[in-house]
Amino acid sequence: MKLYNSLGPNPRVVRMFALELGHELALEEVDLLSGDNRRAPYTDRNPGGQLPALVLDDGSVISEITAICEYLDETVGDGSLMGKSAAERATTRMWTRRLDLKICEPMANGFRFAEGLALFEGRMRCIPEAADGLKATAVDGLQWLEGLMGDKPFVAGDQLTMADLLLFGFVDFFATVGQPLDPSLEKLSAWYSRMNERESAAASLHPSASAAGMNG
Repeated sequence: MKLYNSLGPNPRVVRMFALELGHELALEEVDLLSGDNRRAPYTDRNPGGQLPALVLDDGSVISEITAICEYLDETVGDGSLMGKSAAERATTRMWTRRLDLKICEPMANGFRFAEGLALFEGRMRCIPEAADGLKATAVDGLQWLEGLMGDKPFVAGDQLTMADLLLFGFVDFFATVGQPLDPSLEKLSAWYSRMNERESAAASLHPSASAAGMNG
């Protein structure tokens, strides 16, 4: 089993997820900045061209970070970051979906259509005039989440889950390219500090973390 890897928040979420399960993935780097993920031989394995993608021992390939993480959750390590019961897994999926729709996806597209436009305009339909609105939508989502955090140490409650790793990967990356976390969001700032102190946070950093890039 190996992970097609690159810089950007999506591969880091998977790397960090695996590390939290006590598993270090074998990695094969794909040069996202030069567009190697958008042409053969990579697209022969993953026609969508996204990064990361997980190659299983039988040669089959899984893409999309939630699907990859759920597979890892069921196959490596002794614990679970999705939940041990049906109710816990449903709660984790609920929060992961909320964060993806309200924060992560608008944050990512706000970057793609602005700071990342030179990289992405030849790879996907870009809407530069939507960038500011998308970034504002992500801020709205963060403010919404701030109001729901209460005294919870993690997004979904008392336990670290996929939802925390998804949000951390995106908030941490996009702070470096024009979308920093507003320090007035005190509960989320405290959550971010706790997440950033985890061993997996440093261990999952990509060597090119300071470069601008995404999963495209």
